[in-house]
Amino acid sequence: MLNRKIPPTITDSVSFNLHLRQCEQYNLDNSIPVYSMNAGTQDVLLIEWVFEAGNWFEQKNMVAATTNFMLKNGTAHKTAFQINDHFEFYGAYLNRTCYNETATITLHCLSKHIAELLPIVTEIITHSIFPDEELVIYKQNQKQRLEVNLKKCDFIANRLIDEYIYGFHHPYGKYTSTLDYDNLNREDLQAYFHKFYTEGRCTIFTAGKLPLDLATQLNKSFGTLPLQQRVLPNIQYNHVPAEQKKYQLINDAEGVQSAIRIARPFPNRHHPDYQKMQLLNNVFGGFFGSRLMSNIREDKGYTYGIHSYIQNHIGNSALLISTEAGRSVCEATIAEVYKEMRILCEEPIDEEELSLVRNYMIGSVLGELDGPFQLIARWKNYMLNKLDENYFYSSVEVIKKTGAEELQELAKKYLNPDDFYELIVI
Repeated sequence: MLNRKIPPTITDSVSFNLHLRQCEQYNLDNSIPVYSMNAGTQDVLLIEWVFEAGNWFEQKNMVAATTNFMLKNGTAHKTAFQINDHFEFYGAYLNRTCYNETATITLHCLSKHIAELLPIVTEIITHSIFPDEELVIYKQNQKQRLEVNLKKCDFIANRLIDEYIYGFHHPYGKYTSTLDYDNLNREDLQAYFHKFYTEGRCTIFTAGKLPLDLATQLNKSFGTLPLQQRVLPNIQYNHVPAEQKKYQLINDAEGVQSAIRIARPFPNRHHPDYQKMQLLNNVFGGFFGSRLMSNIREDKGYTYGIHSYIQNHIGNSALLISTEAGRSVCEATIAEVYKEMRILCEEPIDEEELSLVRNYMIGSVLGELDGPFQLIARWKNYMLNKLDENYFYSSVEVIKKTGAEELQELAKKYLNPDDFYELIVI
C-alpha cells in the first residue's frame, strides 16, 4: 500500500534519457511521401497535407493565403455549405493554414470515418472553383478585420518590425493593405491553385490510431493525382533591411498602451549556434521565469508579460523581444532589456539558474513527446526543415551540457544592442 506520509522522490528531468519515437515513411504511387505515427489509444486521427504553396511563391500579395483559405468555399460539385455540412456530420474538422513557404490542409476525425472524408479532401484539392460570391464575402470580411486590427498597436508593431528586418518585398517582411484585397480576382486564385495544389508538390503526415488500410485509402484517393510532377521555381529573395535602427510611431494619439519590439536578424536551424541560442534565449526571455520577466514584470511592473523568441522560419530567422507597456515607461522598459543583455555578456550564468532552465526545457521536450499528434508535429518540423532525428538528440545534448562560459560567449556574439532594431508603437 502506498504510504502517503512519504513524499515521492524528485528527479531532475535533465537526468532522463529521452528517445524520439520513429515514424513510418512510405510513398504513394505518384511519389507523395507519407510520414505516419501509429500511436495512441483513442480512435482519433490526424492527416495533414503540406503543399509548397506559401506566400514565397506568389506574384501578387495575398494570393497564396486567399487561395488556401477558400479551398473549403466550393468545388465543381459541392457548395461551401455542403462541404462544411459533410465534415460536421461526421464530427470532423478540416482546417487550412498558409505560412511563408508552405500551406496546409489539416483533417481531424474519428478513425472509423476516414473512408467517407478522404474523397471530399480529394475533391477540394482537384476541383475547387473559388466562386465569385464567396470571394466577395471573403474580401469584405478581411478588409473589415484589417481595419479593426490597424487600430491595435501590437498589430502594427508586428507588421513593421518584420519589414525592418527583412525588407518589405521579402515574403517574411511584406504585409497587406485593403488595396491588396481589392486587387484579388478569381483568375489569380485559380491559376495559383492549379499550379501549387492540383499539380503541386505535397507531403502527407498522419498520426493517431491509424486504420490498418489507411495507406491503401490514401493511395486510392491521392496516389493517382498529378502531384509531385512539377519542378517548382527556385525563387530567391534579397534581404533589404532598413538602414535606420530606431523607430517610434504614434498610431493612437490618445493611447496609453504601447507595443515594443526589439529584433535582430538570426540564422536558421542549420547554423551551429541555433540550438545553443535556444538555451540562452530561455535564460534571457524565453519562459515565465526568465530574466526579462523577473526584472521588467515582477520587479519593475512595467508590463504584464515580456518574451524573447527566435522566429519559426525555414529560411533566415530573427531574434525578437516582444512586449506591451505603459506609454510612460517605454524607454525605461527598453533600457532594462539592454541591461539584461549586458549582464549576460559580462557575467556567467550561475549553475542554479542554468539548472532551472535546463529542467524547464527538458520538461517542455517531454510534453512534446506525449502523444501521436505532438510526435508527428516534431517530425513534420524536421522534415520541412530538411533535418533528421539526429537533430533531436543533439538538441537534448546541448540543453544538458552547454556551460555558462559558452553561453556568455554566445551572448557577446548575438546580444549586442547596436545590432537590434527598436520599435515603439503608441
